[in-house]
Amino acid sequence: MIAGAETYRIATFAAPLSRDGPGLLLRDLLKGEDAQIAAIASVIDHVDPDILVLTDFDYDLEGRALTAFAAQFGDRYPHRFARRPNTGMATGLDLDQNGRTGEARDAQGYGRFAGDGGMAILSAWAIDAAAMVDHSTLLWRDLPDASFPRTVEGEPFLPKEEQAIQRLSHAGHWIVPIDLQGDGHVNILAFAATPPVFDGPEDRNGLRNRDELRLWEVVLDGGFGPPPERFVVAGNANLDPLAGDGLSDAMAAFLARPDLQDPLPSLPTADWADDGPGDLRVSYVLPSTDWRVVDAGVFWPAPDAADATLLGEDGLSAGVHHLVWVDITRQSR
Repeated sequence: MIAGAETYRIATFAAPLSRDGPGLLLRDLLKGEDAQIAAIASVIDHVDPDILVLTDFDYDLEGRALTAFAAQFGDRYPHRFARRPNTGMATGLDLDQNGRTGEARDAQGYGRFAGDGGMAILSAWAIDAAAMVDHSTLLWRDLPDASFPRTVEGEPFLPKEEQAIQRLSHAGHWIVPIDLQGDGHVNILAFAATPPVFDGPEDRNGLRNRDELRLWEVVLDGGFGPPPERFVVAGNANLDPLAGDGLSDAMAAFLARPDLQDPLPSLPTADWADDGPGDLRVSYVLPSTDWRVVDAGVFWPAPDAADATLLGEDGLSAGVHHLVWVDITRQSR
């Protein structure tokens, strides 16, 4: 280990910071009376990450909601980043092929309004927005070996007109460099994939979910230019490597990549009902092998633990998803 090397805590949280319409999240933040927001903020304050990827945060053009949310932590996160997500981005086409247009599932990514349930990054360190790489506009058909859905008769589920505009990313795929001052930088590979459910026998969402993960594989294999170095993949893959709906083999294969480290194998990150999906691992923080993992965890305290009060009596005050964090430092030379 390098003497005096800095340790950085990277986290992701699929906290439910989306509301039923544009501007409502900002309204709730400014009123300061929302118990769920208070619980979410308490969890973040307790875990105290240096860099946090939020994967269910409503986007607004001027970033007012993100600024208001960051203000709850004083000067802890002076640097913030968000871009317009694909969620709620209207297409004017019938992407789910139900005979109607203008619905939430007809947007580039499921969304009731533009910016619904997007992504955001809070950072204690400077974000190099000018060097950020955005793969969110990549068309699904342009992913090498894309797995387009087909009807039960074997025909393409999406007509050519829809294929010509359908983006792969449900919310976004960002490579965001963060300057660690004298310690170089870390590239945050942030994403939030579509749930692999809520479709029909064509498995449109399941196939898209898998290809959203495969996009990172193509990026890391150099398919879209030089692969990023000193990176951390962080976000909600909406896919468990062993259980639940979705093409789990894809997640298992991704976790086995030789350029990734998986500090938390087999730990669930979401607390869905036992008569539903149950406990699944869907959120991930995966450092590249350029880093040394110091510690890692999922904030899911035992019911009798002192910090369990942050999650309320039912453990769900901050939502069904739990914050995932990993501490990293430079590799020894």
